[in-house]
Amino acid sequence: MAKEFTGKIALDVRDSEPDWGPDLLPQPPEGAPNVLVILYDDTGMASWSPYGGRINMPTLDRLAQNGLTYTQWHTTALCSPTRSSFLTGRNHTRNSIASLMESTNGFPGNSGRIPDDCATLAHILQDNGYSTFWLGKDHNVPEQDNSSGGSRRQWPLQMGFDRFYGFLGGETNQWYPDLAEDNHFIEQPYTPEEGYHLSKDLADQGIKMLRDQQASNPSKPWYMWFCPGANHAPHHAPDDYIAKYKGMFDDGYDAYRGWVLARMIEKGIMPEGTELTPFNPLPEDQANPADHVKPWDALSDDEKRLFARMAEVFAGFSEYTDAQIGRMVDYLEASGQLENTVIFYCADNGASGEGSPDGSVNENKFFNNYPDDLAENLARLDELGSPETYNHYPTGWAAAFSTPFQMFKRYSQYSGGTCDPLIIHWPKGIAAKGEIRHQYHHVTDIVPTILDLAGLEMPEVYRGVEQAPLPGVSMRYTFDQADAPTRKKRQYYNMIGTRGLWQDGWKVAATHAPITGHGHFDEDEWELYHVDEDRSESKNLADRHPEKVMELVAAWFEEADANYGLPIDDRTAMEQLTLDRPTSEPARTRFIYYPDSGAVPEGVAVNVRGRSFKIAADVVLEGDAEGVLFAHGSRFGGHALFIKDGKLHYVYNFLGIPPEQTFVSKELTPGPHVLGMEFVREGAGEHKESVGTCTLYVDDEVVDQGPMRAQVGKFTLCGDGLCVGFDSADTVSRQYANPFPFTGGRLLGVVVDVGEEQYRDLELEALAALSRE
Repeated sequence: MAKEFTGKIALDVRDSEPDWGPDLLPQPPEGAPNVLVILYDDTGMASWSPYGGRINMPTLDRLAQNGLTYTQWHTTALCSPTRSSFLTGRNHTRNSIASLMESTNGFPGNSGRIPDDCATLAHILQDNGYSTFWLGKDHNVPEQDNSSGGSRRQWPLQMGFDRFYGFLGGETNQWYPDLAEDNHFIEQPYTPEEGYHLSKDLADQGIKMLRDQQASNPSKPWYMWFCPGANHAPHHAPDDYIAKYKGMFDDGYDAYRGWVLARMIEKGIMPEGTELTPFNPLPEDQANPADHVKPWDALSDDEKRLFARMAEVFAGFSEYTDAQIGRMVDYLEASGQLENTVIFYCADNGASGEGSPDGSVNENKFFNNYPDDLAENLARLDELGSPETYNHYPTGWAAAFSTPFQMFKRYSQYSGGTCDPLIIHWPKGIAAKGEIRHQYHHVTDIVPTILDLAGLEMPEVYRGVEQAPLPGVSMRYTFDQADAPTRKKRQYYNMIGTRGLWQDGWKVAATHAPITGHGHFDEDEWELYHVDEDRSESKNLADRHPEKVMELVAAWFEEADANYGLPIDDRTAMEQLTLDRPTSEPARTRFIYYPDSGAVPEGVAVNVRGRSFKIAADVVLEGDAEGVLFAHGSRFGGHALFIKDGKLHYVYNFLGIPPEQTFVSKELTPGPHVLGMEFVREGAGEHKESVGTCTLYVDDEVVDQGPMRAQVGKFTLCGDGLCVGFDSADTVSRQYANPFPFTGGRLLGVVVDVGEEQYRDLELEALAALSRE
């Protein structure tokens, strides 16, 4: 409803009176604080120094020493769902984001689109006079909208943020990120050789946004959500930060667990008597083999050397990012803003087990169900953390960094997946310094806390839509009451097959391994833990208190009903990530791409995985023609058609495993040509990859041919899109350097076909579709 005008309107403006009421220029409550939320990825509580961990975090230590450290703050166990709760304050399935944006399934709890009755915190703050900024990871945009022509309804600016700079997917190469600014995609501003790293870039951009805001509107409070790529794979860091940790993890992850638990007890993070839980707690018939932990003593010397190095790289990545955040905190202090800025420094889920028991130089293998090879990993040992690898540590470190709990990321029934670091710093509003808080809380409590601190409320009706109530509670009472009982009464957990519910200090947990395709949820065994007495959840009391189990299981189903929690989906990662989802475009088998446009993101580009396909480029060549005609993916999984040294090349880089599969023509002649290739899938290999024959064409002549294998899973989880006339970000092939644009002629376009037609038919249709006139 439009605001009623209270001025005076006459024929002449000189006889009229304006109305500049406050509704036209919303004013924040007096004294409202700035809010900075720093949300790391994939970080178990036992990783970081304030919690007793071995990873040095100078900025976080500084904030902890002058703020509050929380020991029982929980998340959903996975990134997109946790981030949705940060956005709206509602439970993840109530936000319709039950899992990753790449694994939505069309049911109310997992459509991937936040409903209108779950208004975002940013919208409420924005409407009440706050400036709002988002830096870094998003991963709450539906996959089919992650494109230049896709809907912007769930991009950051439409979710209540004035500015955005970061990446939309779940992960990105830290040296060659897939960047977006505000409502459009951009190329990175400079190269790794020139000193680029995404963590540094995000801090630079964050400081710039705040400086710009202070220059124009210094009286306005601001809300910034800062989400670095750290500590998600790929683990990328400068050499000097990795070198700080040389030898520091040589004792192995078994020893680390015992060492860090003693430190956690000494610091008061864990109570005396807290016991370690087993590395592999699930029964064999319910365990996902990819999540198994190999005992350190059973490893070979080479494996120990490799696994220790992977932990060193991870630690360097985490500390380097903390140092960049430190520059932002320094700016706030120097500009006089730190005193009234509430900082939440936290992580979105437990440590990640996507590295498999053996670790990986290319995490994309995990999403393709393809095993790692020790010899290949060892050969890349000195390159870990560099642009040459896409690395991830093994499951042993995921379990160690989630000490003392069972399991890690994805396992929502155990605290290894959900109990995460949270430190709150607010000099103006928190008198206590360097203290610990043990109240049980959850990510759904962050939005109520921020609204409370800002003197605001979530409206019952927003933009004409009755709003879902906030299930969380404000944590403000903990600021000055160290021993106050938690005001949280119940919290529900539900993640890709795993289930849990905490209520009044007790917790039930369904022992179900995620993403295994096991099903049979009615056969799950429910465990029971008295968390108030057994912080690590080491003693299953289900047999002793069956009535408590029944009570809490019934409560879980109440919450699932209220939060769109059914059906449960534990299908394998391959099944979920490759599920066909509706788009605004009708189904087709032929795709035409033109030069002079940006990269087409993975989620909406032509899908050639697991099938036969053909590519045809219509060109007019001059004598010195060279460059990329077509590229999709990166050196860690992708394929490219390009001209180099006067010859046509096609490279399929299968999961980055050397050597590159390369097909080369004889020397090309000037003039008009159709240059292309055809892959005929003839079957599946040992690990379900496609195997078949690749044929390289110049016009209708076969110029090279041979066997080829191709991926059935994504080239990357997100990013590294399809390009015509250049190769963006990280290159597909090591035979050329980014961006290797096509020059020396005209490239009219590229046609990709996944239908049944022969290549020669496609050649004729490409000529018709891409007129040379």
